[in-house]
Amino acid sequence: MIKQIVMMVALILMTVASSLTQAGNYLQNSEMQQFMQRMVTEHKFDLSQLEQQFSQVEKKQNIIDAMSRPAERVKTWGEYREIFIKSRRINQGVEFWKENADTLARAEVTFGVPAEVIVAIIGVETNYGSNKGSWRVLDALSTLAFDYPVGDNASYVEKRKKFFTKELENVLLLAREQKREALSLTGSYAGAMGYGQFMPSSYRRYAIDFDGDGFIDIWDNRQDAIGSVANYFVEHGWLRGQSVTSRARLAAEFDQSIVNLSRKDRKAKNLQLTDLNAKGFSAVDDLDGKQHASPIKLQGKQGAEFWLGLNNFYVITHYNTSIKYAMAVYQLSQEIKNEMNKS
Repeated sequence: MIKQIVMMVALILMTVASSLTQAGNYLQNSEMQQFMQRMVTEHKFDLSQLEQQFSQVEKKQNIIDAMSRPAERVKTWGEYREIFIKSRRINQGVEFWKENADTLARAEVTFGVPAEVIVAIIGVETNYGSNKGSWRVLDALSTLAFDYPVGDNASYVEKRKKFFTKELENVLLLAREQKREALSLTGSYAGAMGYGQFMPSSYRRYAIDFDGDGFIDIWDNRQDAIGSVANYFVEHGWLRGQSVTSRARLAAEFDQSIVNLSRKDRKAKNLQLTDLNAKGFSAVDDLDGKQHASPIKLQGKQGAEFWLGLNNFYVITHYNTSIKYAMAVYQLSQEIKNEMNKS
């Protein structure tokens, strides 16, 4: 009997130890130790406080799994579009616009970003604030900074590790600046927060106090969230009064080598609409030929779609680099605007 009790106690202790190792294993992680020491040295954090926080931080395998299969990569444009361009999200966008009409109008005048685009971003990111994410940001960023799997592309993995380590630094600084408990902050599985899903560095750099109460809050304050999205766009080059995209007409022969260019190649080629005309692409809409543009091909439900992405289209991709994402934001914005005009 005593032997059985001893064995049961040992088994319980092993289970508890295993659980603790899985949940609070970051204090034993050498990279985490270096990170905490740097926060102490560079930002004057208290080491014992950091140790107390990170002893409660958990590795989340399902975060790594989600990062490995984002919808932007695994779905066609036709499939991806159906996630966001649906009547319910459009109607909710109209309601959000009506509820925040004065703030959206002020943001449009102040920053030159159309109200429908601001509404669409918030609609795509958090379904107008109804789904801001329930992951603890410290769990998400620690997992992605220190447990991101090593794959075939080592340089890419290292780049992502560096990015999320920097975001972990920024969320600790943000929590201190806002006098919030870092462990209480929640967001997406990638660590993005609030109505507009700002990463910590973007929160600190681009979020603004748009209601003048002396405090920046994009978690619960719609005015700050709306102003911050507009400010983010302007800071990334949004051009007031210019279009976002246009359907493209194709000549019998067109230059396929310039379709879906990377950001680096697009900047290097620096193509204007007049240049694209000579390469077999023209805009359906009446646009200034001096505008910079880049041809886009998307696989829709009815087959291939060709578009011309203009400056403001690629400003949207600073939010998310996927052209499917930017197109979903644009098309949702137009659907919301059309319904708003009817009401």
